Amino acid sequence: MKIAIIGAGNVGAALGKNWLAAGHEVVFGVRDPNSPKSQKALDSVPAAVLQTINTAAAWADTIVVTTPPEAAIGLVDQLGPVQGKTLIDATNSIRTRPEPYPTAYHALLALTGTDQVVKCFNSTGFENMADPKYGDTAADMFMAGDSDAAKAVARQLALDAGFAECYDFGNGERVQLLEQFALSWINLAIFQGIGRGIAFKVIKR
Repeated sequence: MKIAIIGAGNVGAALGKNWLAAGHEVVFGVRDPNSPKSQKALDSVPAAVLQTINTAAAWADTIVVTTPPEAAIGLVDQLGPVQGKTLIDATNSIRTRPEPYPTAYHALLALTGTDQVVKCFNSTGFENMADPKYGDTAADMFMAGDSDAAKAVARQLALDAGFAECYDFGNGERVQLLEQFALSWINLAIFQGIGRGIAFKVIKR
């Protein structure tokens, strides 16, 4: 799969490293590929390739948005035409949001002209993106959205990143619920002081 990760933060770097190891082609789309800040942010990904956002998006068949959520509206023009591509929103509109939209998922869905949008890779810390394994088991990932095709791509990428399963939270009406689920992780890990080395796991009787 040809994956463009938009943004050079901790989440994108962690996912990109695992997807490269799984055999996918990965590029990072940033505003300035020559920026020392962007290059340093990807020190943990030795094989990282940096391109402009437009170039990365045009090349890819899957685009993963890891920017701050409020950047989603301005990002649309930089992405260019995205018909036929899968868009994965990995952001959380907890402190800020892409006004007037409640989440980046809703902004991307409304402004890009494609319905192949899914919310995923937002429900846990970047440490779990880098290494989902806890002993002999692995954490689970979660997704939400209206596109079954986009969900199929997100699920495959979650498994390729090392997660045990990627559970479907439901349709687009459940996107904000999934962001609240992410806030639950943040609450436990940070506000309640448990620490970032925790993850969600669905267990069945």
